[in-house]
Amino acid sequence: MSNEKTLVLIKPDGVRRGLVGEVISRIESKGYLIEQSRMFTADRALLEDHYAEHKDKPFYEPLVEFMMSGPIVAIVASGNRVIEGFRSLAGATDPTLAAPGTIRGDLARDQGTKVVQNIVHGSDSSESAVREIAIFFPK
Repeated sequence: MSNEKTLVLIKPDGVRRGLVGEVISRIESKGYLIEQSRMFTADRALLEDHYAEHKDKPFYEPLVEFMMSGPIVAIVASGNRVIEGFRSLAGATDPTLAAPGTIRGDLARDQGTKVVQNIVHGSDSSESAVREIAIFFPK
């Protein structure tokens, strides 16, 4: 049984709407451990590092602006298959298509903004998790 780690971000829309407790409760109810967390407003340099692979995409600048628009909560969650498990718990990236019972399916909706505001981010692989955790929780 491995003790995998993932980065979870509760984005500014989730914080603004008071959903931090709900998201953490869902993570913990699934049986994952919250190892670290912090609330802060991310600066451009941190977000440029985090979203580096999207730099040339049209949604990059609106995404960085959205993520700087208010506080976020960064979480390191751990547990067996937590990366896959949290992504399932989060639901589809497009909240309109996200299944009921998922974070995005129950709590998010298309706001008609330049970038999808979908409450949470979760690492998509163990390599991404290691890289992202180091960005948000430097030693």
